[in-house]
Parts: sequence; C-alpha cells; structure tokens
Amino acid sequence: MKGTVAAAAIAAMATGAQAAYPHHRRAHDMFKRGGNETCVPGCTTIWTTIYGEPTLVPNPPPVVPTTSAVATSSAAPVPVTTSKAEVTTKAVVPTTTPEVVSTSEAVTTSTEVVVVVPVPTPEVHDCPTPGTYTFPATTVTVTESTTVCGAQTTKVPAGTHTLGGVTTIVETATTVTCPYAKETEINGVVTSVIDTTVYVCPSAGTYTIAPVTKSCDVETVLVYPVPTSYAPGTYTAPEQVVTVTETGYVYVCPYSSEGLVATTSAAVKKVAATTTAVAYDVPAVSVSVAYVAPSSSAAATTKSSSKSSSKSSSSSKSYSSGNLKGTNDHYGITYTPYESSNGDCKSATEVKSDIQLLKQKGFSIVRSYSTDCDTLTSVGPACKEYGMDMIIGVFVKETGCSYDTPDIKKQVDAIAAWAEWDLVKLFVVGNEAIMNNYCSAAELAELVTVVKSKCSGYTGPYTIAETLNIWQQDGVADAICPVVDVTGANIHPYFNSETAPSDAGEFVSGQLELLNEICSGNEVINLECGWPTQGECNGVACPGEEQQATAIASIRESCGDKTVFFSFENDLWKEAGDCGCEQSWGSKNCF
Repeated sequence: MKGTVAAAAIAAMATGAQAAYPHHRRAHDMFKRGGNETCVPGCTTIWTTIYGEPTLVPNPPPVVPTTSAVATSSAAPVPVTTSKAEVTTKAVVPTTTPEVVSTSEAVTTSTEVVVVVPVPTPEVHDCPTPGTYTFPATTVTVTESTTVCGAQTTKVPAGTHTLGGVTTIVETATTVTCPYAKETEINGVVTSVIDTTVYVCPSAGTYTIAPVTKSCDVETVLVYPVPTSYAPGTYTAPEQVVTVTETGYVYVCPYSSEGLVATTSAAVKKVAATTTAVAYDVPAVSVSVAYVAPSSSAAATTKSSSKSSSKSSSSSKSYSSGNLKGTNDHYGITYTPYESSNGDCKSATEVKSDIQLLKQKGFSIVRSYSTDCDTLTSVGPACKEYGMDMIIGVFVKETGCSYDTPDIKKQVDAIAAWAEWDLVKLFVVGNEAIMNNYCSAAELAELVTVVKSKCSGYTGPYTIAETLNIWQQDGVADAICPVVDVTGANIHPYFNSETAPSDAGEFVSGQLELLNEICSGNEVINLECGWPTQGECNGVACPGEEQQATAIASIRESCGDKTVFFSFENDLWKEAGDCGCEQSWGSKNCF
C-alpha cells in the first residue's frame, strides 16, 4: 500500500514490480525457495487495553477498580500483567488473577474504562479460495498518539511455533515494564489486546517477553498480534485488487500515513517467528493499483523532512563516496549461476564464460543475491580473472530475519570464510525483505549490524535492497539509514502503467533523485532495473524485444552509470506469472 503524499505516489510507481504483479518474487524464486513499545526500568505501569474492532462506546457504566496483593517469592522470574479493560456495550470486564514475581514489593492491578477510537491497524483479509478480491479504500484520522494491537503474518509448516513478543537487552539485573500484544478469550470470542507486563531480568542479557505460541496441523499462514503505535495524522489505504491462486491465503493491507514520524526504541524489537528451516514458495498474488504520477517538483516539496535520516556519529563511512559508479552507460548487471532452461546450477567453466562475455560487453560489476550454486567459488574467481567487481548479498526469506536463522547463518558464515574482500564493492543484506514482511525495519537493521560483525574483514559499504515506497514508509529510514553507507533500491519502470519504453530513463532518474533524499549524505544506486520481452501490457508499458531495447537504451542514456540491469539471461524454468513476463527479463543482447 502506498501513502497519499506525492513523493510516495511516485515511489509507488517505481515499485510496481511488487504492486502490479508478483515480479519481485523473481529474486526469491532464484533460491528455490514499529511503534512505541519501549521497555524501561520500573515497577508497575497501567496500560490501556483494547479489545476487538475499533468501536465508539456510548455512555459506559461505571466500573469499580479492584486491587489485589501479589505475594513475593524467590522463585524464577515470572511476568506479572497489569491491564485495563475496554467496556463494551455489554459491560464485559475481564478479571485479573494475581501471579508471583521475584520482587520485594507488591504489585497491584487495576481496571479502567476505555473509549475506543478508530486506528489504522493493518487490515487482515482472508482469501479462502482462488479468485480476485477487491478491498475498498479506507481513511482513518488519528487525533492523539495511540498504541493498539496490530497484526503480522508468517507462513509456517505443521507444528508448534513461537512468534511475536518483545525483546529487550539489559546490561545488568533489572526490572523492565513494557507493553506487549496477546490474544484472550471473552465469552467465547478470541480478541487481541495490549497488556503491560513487569518482567524481572536477573542478570545482563537478552530477554524475549511474552511471545505467542501457536500450533497447526498443516502448513498454514498464522496471524499473530503485535503492539503498534500511531502518531496523530491521517492514514490511508487505497483500493486494492488482489488475485489469489491458492486456497487459504491471508492478505494483510497496511495503512500509509501522511507526514508522520514513527518513534522506535533501539533496544526493543519484535521477534520473528522461530520455526524449523523449511523452504516455501510464496503464493502467486498480484496486486494492481492505479497511480497518478505527480511532477518531480511536487514530490520534492511534499516529501516529509523526517525521511532524510542521517547516520549517528559512530557510523562513519570507510570508503570514498562516489565509488559505486560506472565509467560508461551500463555499470552492472544481475547474475545468478543458473541454467536458463531448467534452473540447474552452471559449472564453473560455464560461469567463467558468462563473466568473460559480460566483461567484453563493458560491464564493471555483477550483482549476486546469495551464496547458492557455489556463487562465491565460481563467480568470484571468474570476476577476479577478468577484472570485474562484485555486489554480494545475503538473501532473507520467510524462515526468519536473524543470524540465528539457519539459512541466513549458512550464507553469512560462507561469506566470512570466503573473505575475498578485494572483489567486493558493495554488500547487500536482504532483497525486498521488508516489502515481503520477512523483516521489520528494526530487525533488518539489526541483521545488517550482525553481518558487519561476522564479516569484519570487509570495510566497504553496506546497503539493503528495497523499493522506493518502502524506504519512504514511516520508521524505515530512521532504522536503516544509521547502519548503511549506500541507499539502494530496485527500480522497474515497466510496472508503472504510465511509463512507455522511451520514457523509462526519465522515470528511473526521477526515482533516483527521490532516493537521494532518504539518507542524508549517502550515495545511491539502482540495484535492479530492466524490461521484459514477453508478457502483458501494463498500461502504455508493453513488453517486447524492441520495447526492451528502447527502454534499456533510455535508461543507459539517463542513469546507466548508476544502474545494475536485470538480468543476464531469461529464466525459462520459472512460472510466467500473472504478468506473463517472469521468464523474459534477460537483456544481454541489448549491450
């Protein structure tokens, strides 16, 4: 979903690769696959609890607060919950049961009447059967800062899974008080609520507070609550048309805010689902949204200044700005060592031949997404032999967003052991991981920091790969800018229905100008950009060999020296997708 401000509208067009069709799962297919929830020292806190859907409650009856003492004990730390219950028209008030905590003071609980106002929590839509679903546009105005239950989803195999929760890091034994999201049952109805818990941390370390445990008998998409805070402002969700091709799909539609700043605590983050590492294919879902492109000047004037985040003094560049630029009009190209016809891994000899060809065509750098198919040990030596640089990456999937995720750990450890840092010009952590809801911005920022520590021999620049509208979302720049040296984005003009092939270069240049405003002082780079030769027309953006040649020539002329083109060869082993274009992005013949 995109914001309504002009800058976000332009960004949305650049991200049609996710919005109009499932194109941005291409990279994933290659590998066969925020708010104010701060934890602070204290004793007790009374927190607003919200049950069920937003409702205005007329003339609620008075509720008499009750208190009860809680005994002390020397037992292991146990969280104690204090809560406030919303009074519905039936005046249902939950009861509170005292629990034991390892503190020297008694903790009391209280109950308070709350009147609920509408807030822009992400809307969760169940799509039980394949088909086309239309979700109407919605606008919500928030008049004061509010913390409520939001929702996140994750696809999991059969079994028991731990999700959500709040993680806090303490340097000494202390007691923390923080809000968390949970599910509760009232009169047979399960609702999500915000509670506050007092948690005793007996020593320095990392503590996960109040995660949610769920079980399922078959592979499914689990929806779980997370605490979400909203600042005053207007939040919008434009109409969405979603095409679903599998049963039991869950679509989460977030709101976008206009000119608002999200606040997050660096010490607190949501915890990703912990499950066994199993590869899953993302269901084929296409989302089509009509966008109107404002002028570049309008976008520049309406863009919130809060998006331009600067690094902390401790995050200084260890490289010279301007290094990520070609000496001709086609700087780099994406390359994965897969056979075009069947997706099998290429031999080292075949990889060497490909890299030699790319060097002959004038490319300076190749971008890889992961360590699959012996990328490091086949592409690396070939690049070294022919004098080409590399953009390497750690690919994040739905299995998790931390170094402890087996798939991520395997990649990071392999790169650290490989250590051919003289070949690496840029390190990309995640490819559209925030867009795909695999990571929150805070989680991805933490992963970047961990990767830096594990690959400490590399002193060059880091970035992430997201689309411009993701960078412009509240809280993303604030979380990511301090840990990256380059602002990287995937920009695909084909997925903007108002961009003809001849206008592709102008469109991409405009996106790069907006990207340059995100992280103050950062260099920018277009990490993925191309045009298909087959598929459906998207407005005036039609595929075809002639159209591809025209579009790429336009991009080369306007900003080819800052662009990594997508991609080296067609991927005939993929599904064509709803756009009919997924197999046909190979562009080596255009150079």
